[in-house]
Amino acid sequence: MKIPITKAIFDHEEKENILKPLESGWVVQGPFVAEFEKLFSTFTKSPYSLATSNCTTALHLGLIAMGIGENDKVIVPSFTYIASANAVEYTGASVLFCDIDLATFNIDVSHLEQLLKAHQDVKAIMPVHLFGLCADMPAIMDLAKRYNVKVIEDAACAFDSWINHSHAGTFGDCGCFSFHPRKAITTGEGGMLITNQENIHHAVSQLRDHGASKSDLARHQEKGGSLLPQFNMRGYNYRMTDIQGAVGVSQMKKANNIMEGRKQIARQYDQALQQFNEFITPKVPDGYIHGYQSYVCLFTNGEDISTLTIEKIDAINCKRNEFMQRLEQRGIATRQGTHAVHTLNYYKDRYHIQPSDYLMSYAADRLSLTLPVYATMTKQEFDYVIENIREALGQSEKQVA
Repeated sequence: MKIPITKAIFDHEEKENILKPLESGWVVQGPFVAEFEKLFSTFTKSPYSLATSNCTTALHLGLIAMGIGENDKVIVPSFTYIASANAVEYTGASVLFCDIDLATFNIDVSHLEQLLKAHQDVKAIMPVHLFGLCADMPAIMDLAKRYNVKVIEDAACAFDSWINHSHAGTFGDCGCFSFHPRKAITTGEGGMLITNQENIHHAVSQLRDHGASKSDLARHQEKGGSLLPQFNMRGYNYRMTDIQGAVGVSQMKKANNIMEGRKQIARQYDQALQQFNEFITPKVPDGYIHGYQSYVCLFTNGEDISTLTIEKIDAINCKRNEFMQRLEQRGIATRQGTHAVHTLNYYKDRYHIQPSDYLMSYAADRLSLTLPVYATMTKQEFDYVIENIREALGQSEKQVA
């Protein structure tokens, strides 16, 4: 049996919608993108949603719209996908890494405050809602207000992720989402920026479209559409196509079912993995709703990790990698959670960073383990994963009992 790390959920609705732009001839950013944006705003309870070519470009545009540029610093958690840091560097600003809370994989608020105290040139914070769990946004927003810095939420993984009744991406100045195939809903590639600030909405709507004062859709829907728009700023070609928008509309209409399916699989993992002392399962604080873009555990090999050193992390890492290889041999895909960006050559060399400088991020890189999760995962597939976890750990049901 082959179990992928995740699986996009498509049916006849996506196929039918994709044909409509092809038949109409409107394949660039157009009516389907506009409908997708409207549906996304309704779901996230955000006044403004703007579709982009991917989440990285959404982050880039959001930073520009917030005024981030050369000689500025933006705080980014070190344990995140490299795109978070890359988007900062695209603006000419510098990345200032922050360590994480290993229990949630999200930015460590106490370390964040230390950085804000020590660096007067910080202009923005980029909290990442990793794997579908919101960062501690109430505390982060309190710090942002006290130190007068902007907040751009990297919500790439955080569709249907909430703190109480507020969706990820709605706390800061703006939030950015991904629709890569690894995400809960997908348009193949694609991103979305949401904001409650009209000035950011206005700027990003132009920046994503070469700096045009009005979109092609708006121009063609009004009189005098034969004349090209004004270009009052330097922009980018970061638009989403209407073919992708058509897929996005279909995905949004089944989003609740997709998300409930993923959460149900996560609940099953929470229960099934209790029998093994090699894992720490995802923590969900009170009042938070986890979107489970990924189901990510810590692989501890049964060891106490209350105190960690580089040497201990590396020793457990060898065991984790062996375990992952055993599952791969059985047809079960796994992944590490994501990168400790400060250990990647470009950032390590650029900022002269050592692995131990952000020890919890290093631990998360070496010890995190992503297990397969998708809404249509069957009982047979789930049971196959758990049984092979048991075998890969060298345990029998009798030993567990």
